[in-house]
Amino acid sequence: MRQTTNNRKKLLLVEDEPVIGRLFERILRAEGFDVDFVQDGRIALEAVNKKHYDLCVSDIRLPGMTGIQLYERLKESHPELSLNMIFITGDTMNASIQLFLKESGMPCLVKPFNPEELVVAVKGLLKKDSLHS
Repeated sequence: MRQTTNNRKKLLLVEDEPVIGRLFERILRAEGFDVDFVQDGRIALEAVNKKHYDLCVSDIRLPGMTGIQLYERLKESHPELSLNMIFITGDTMNASIQLFLKESGMPCLVKPFNPEELVVAVKGLLKKDSLHS
């Protein structure tokens, strides 16, 4: 794993709603993270192929490639990142989403949530990852 010169953790944020994405980006940057914000799964895959990320926060419902499809592709191409994902959804009643979250074991934030919950989830997953390094 490459170390950055400033040791700031690099996060990839995938959210199709620009206002929400920019808000999350500002919140995470204020906490000291380097954040790249993209609006769909295909662009996220391109970003991951060009740059190292420590963690990915992704909405499940995205145009083109869903967050679940992104996760599946990352499991093949970047397995370390697929283990460091946090999902966001407002659709918790969907049976296939419930099954995916249960089977993957990935953390999920349910919209609406407050900024503190996002920060706690990101820091918690990064801390867990550093304990297993």
